Amino acid sequence: MSVYCVLRLCILCVPFYVYAGVMHYQDGDVINLEEKVWDLTLSINLKEVFLSCKYGIPALIKRGSGVVINTASFVALQGLATGNMAYSASKAAIISLTRDLAAAYAKHNIRVNVLCPGPTLTESFQRYLDEKVDREAEYLDLIPLKHFASVTDIARAALFLASDNSAYITGTTLVVDGGITTCRI
Repeated sequence: MSVYCVLRLCILCVPFYVYAGVMHYQDGDVINLEEKVWDLTLSINLKEVFLSCKYGIPALIKRGSGVVINTASFVALQGLATGNMAYSASKAAIISLTRDLAAAYAKHNIRVNVLCPGPTLTESFQRYLDEKVDREAEYLDLIPLKHFASVTDIARAALFLASDNSAYITGTTLVVDGGITTCRI
């Protein structure tokens, strides 16, 4: 049985899970978004996924099989009236890159999928919620299941994609968002 792990940026194992993410505080609408914020966001969110795959997939080819799980976001699947256009665009690009990788490397018995988590209760997200009175209630009102994802919820989805239970799944976007993408924000 393979060792499962979560990696940030370019630390690789088999199967490997790629997560890179920044939502810059100056990210906003396209008219007011500074190019340096756009470039930084895409450099971290998209380029790091590219580099992880660029240097990780050859090891999977050499091994004869493998699994890559990239991470995007629910915001890649729907527009947000709040701005954050660089973040949304970078996460949507990860979905497209994942489909291309799946098509290109299936012949090497490598499956490539992408997770799109919804709002997940991490320490940093909790700090963000705490910055404004009623922010948590506003978010929860948008989620049909009426609670945030736990880190365990996301890890279980990743383990499913890494396991033999998903042996015939590649190029797929697995949305783990409590139903938020079924609604309009």
